[in-house]
Amino acid sequence: MSTEQNERGQTALLLVDPYNDFLSPGGKLYLTFKEVAESVDLLTHLREIVGAARQANIPIFFVPHHRWDPGDYTTWKYPSPTQLASMKRETFARGSWGGEFHPDFSVQKGDIVIKEHWAQSGFANTDLDQQLKQHGIQRLVLIGLIANTCIESTGRFGMELGYHVTLVKDATAAASQEAMHSAHEINGPTFAHAILTTSEVVAHFRSLEKSKSFTT
Repeated sequence: MSTEQNERGQTALLLVDPYNDFLSPGGKLYLTFKEVAESVDLLTHLREIVGAARQANIPIFFVPHHRWDPGDYTTWKYPSPTQLASMKRETFARGSWGGEFHPDFSVQKGDIVIKEHWAQSGFANTDLDQQLKQHGIQRLVLIGLIANTCIESTGRFGMELGYHVTLVKDATAAASQEAMHSAHEINGPTFAHAILTTSEVVAHFRSLEKSKSFTT
């Protein structure tokens, strides 16, 4: 088996929190990330990477944040500031439009939807590690939101568990350019094995797709 074939079988795309509340006009947090998201052309890049992954038969794992339910956090001993804010806003409320995935990123046959994470890491208290191992995945490409919280926490946790982690600096967003700088220039290099652009990731996925076609 060639290096490219082996890598394609071990690689997965992790799409983190593609909710309407983040990505769609009218979403509860849309305006918070709008400026940064537009500056990196977030939606276009998410579409490009997801499309390239599907074309190359690279599995897509949806890594969703917990959808708010009435009563969440009210009896918790130590809810975080973010969780308290989520409770106040009713962010990603279950059964609401804001708690649905953006229509461009609907779950398709073969996609894997991970159990919802309560805080920032897609690994903590979920089945992500189990699902990745059962599917033979060793290399993770992370896209989605938020760069300096869920993306960073999931990537860092993944590195600690022994996965190869790739961040995509223009397929994510944050509340400020300072937060993006921190995520990719300060914190990211301490745990990520690669920090790429969308064009680099798409080109790599296409090279893996070609390795597949040579064997069929």
